[in-house]
Amino acid sequence: MIGLDFGLGALEQDMWRVVFLMTRLGAALLAAPFFGASAVPVAVRVTMTGALAIFVSIWMPNVQTPEALISAEGMLAIAGEVIVGLALGFVLQLAFAAPTVAAELIGGGMGMSMAMTTDPGSGGTTTAFGQYFIIVLTLIFLATGAHLHWIALVTESYNAFPPGQTWLGPDRFAAIAGFASFMFETALRIALPVTLILLLVQVLTGILSRSAPSLNLFALGLPAGVLAGLAALIISAPLIYDQFTGLVADGLDETESVLDR
Repeated sequence: MIGLDFGLGALEQDMWRVVFLMTRLGAALLAAPFFGASAVPVAVRVTMTGALAIFVSIWMPNVQTPEALISAEGMLAIAGEVIVGLALGFVLQLAFAAPTVAAELIGGGMGMSMAMTTDPGSGGTTTAFGQYFIIVLTLIFLATGAHLHWIALVTESYNAFPPGQTWLGPDRFAAIAGFASFMFETALRIALPVTLILLLVQVLTGILSRSAPSLNLFALGLPAGVLAGLAALIISAPLIYDQFTGLVADGLDETESVLDR
């Protein structure tokens, strides 16, 4: 398969076939949230990718691999595998980005934008609410078995895009870009109940401050906004959780549409 012969016969052929299958699976896991989190050790990622590649090689024996990986045809095949894997993982990454955007809106309205923390998933920084939302979304993602469904879709991609026929086409790239706009729409729906209450609190504080300037009510604006925001989060928690559940389903549906389009 690589144009070289180490004298191991069929075992060598199977080994390089598994390595080739690991390309798409590894790219998908790297681009996806939770699986590709920076907190996950590299050894765990490689082991998971190798195990999935072995299962795929057994479940789908008809998947054809290039005769020689170290060739122009082999390099193009590997590039196509990477593109498909990154596309499938990126769709799920967009779904997980919506709560982070919503948390930025909520944190800015509450005046808690300065409360930043390190995100173990992306390695960057996010607000405290962003970390909370990501944890809740991850728990819903795992509890509903969506991770198994997504892995099944990545495996099914070998039927939709066999090696050597991995060009997604402009329609699929446009669909993935369109899903990004849906992500911002979902983030707005998640943050809307809380931000609406915060807006009312700010308006009320401004009216009282103009009515009685000597009370210096703006000094109480920040604590009032924080308390109102926390109360709004508690009250709207069922709505937010429903949005998260729908977001997971929409991410899987979009991943499936990439394969079916």
